[in-house]
Amino acid sequence: MIEQADALPGREQAVSVPKQHYVSGASLEEPFPDGTETVQLGMGCFWGAERKFWALPGVYSTAVGYAGGFTPNPSYEEVCSGLTGHTEAVLVVFEPAVISLDKILKVFWESHNPTQGMRQGNDSGTQYRSAIYVSDSQQMAIANESLSSYRQALLGASYPEVTTELRQDVHFYYAEEYHQQYLAKNPAGYCGMGGTGVICPV
Repeated sequence: MIEQADALPGREQAVSVPKQHYVSGASLEEPFPDGTETVQLGMGCFWGAERKFWALPGVYSTAVGYAGGFTPNPSYEEVCSGLTGHTEAVLVVFEPAVISLDKILKVFWESHNPTQGMRQGNDSGTQYRSAIYVSDSQQMAIANESLSSYRQALLGASYPEVTTELRQDVHFYYAEEYHQQYLAKNPAGYCGMGGTGVICPV
């Protein structure tokens, strides 16, 4: 992981993204409907990660982007250089009255290997690290409990320590338009997602 002083400078202008989700037609950017919450999840290549969430009942919208680093409004190429500090992340907008954060995190844990550090499968680099970026202290408590529970399950299956980064109030920078809902537009596109096979107790 680079130091902030060594990060690329980025830019003030955010990228332009579609107004509507390619699959659901929901809004891709704020304002989101009353009663929804957001969480950001990093679990490797964001193309396959986003697809895991957009079909879940109670998920209003999803988007892919960059989070957890230093460079404002980075490009995909800059993130892939390792000089921004960002990981590829999915913004999940959900209705907690319909689907709990616990259930979203169950999908998160079971859909990737959160013990690999700066890597996910054959994809290597800081942009592929596992991360949960929550919106408030209540979500943080839920995420901490979920992490602890899955950590025990993984250790019981002889996996090493969980390396998932857990932080609050991390800024989300939207990725370029062609990345949004990529696998809905390109069904045969690359998806390197792969879990450990260890079930996450909710």
